[in-house]
Amino acid sequence: MKKFALVLIAVFLWIQVAYAGEIFGTVLSGGKPVPKGTKVEVITAQKSYSALADAYGSYRVFVSEKGKCTLKVDVDKQSPSIEITSYEKSTRCDVRVESKDGRYSLKRK
Repeated sequence: MKKFALVLIAVFLWIQVAYAGEIFGTVLSGGKPVPKGTKVEVITAQKSYSALADAYGSYRVFVSEKGKCTLKVDVDKQSPSIEITSYEKSTRCDVRVESKDGRYSLKRK
């Protein structure tokens, strides 16, 4: 019985990962990648998913929900955001951080 329960759990987890969408891309600021370790977050209606940018400003987040969501990047104690869409399949979302009057915003690259 325990084996059967473990198999069911493994199958359920595999199905969750198999149907999860992936959002990936690059975050640039001033034409250069954001610093390594910059927090990137995807917020859906049910949950939020986060990742840290690498040395090239690249990030990768697996999101299990489909539909409209928000991409947020932590920059200098601010968290500019932009609306994006999560799909079943991988979606590329490259953004650039822009500054105006000391306030940051995100724009699609």
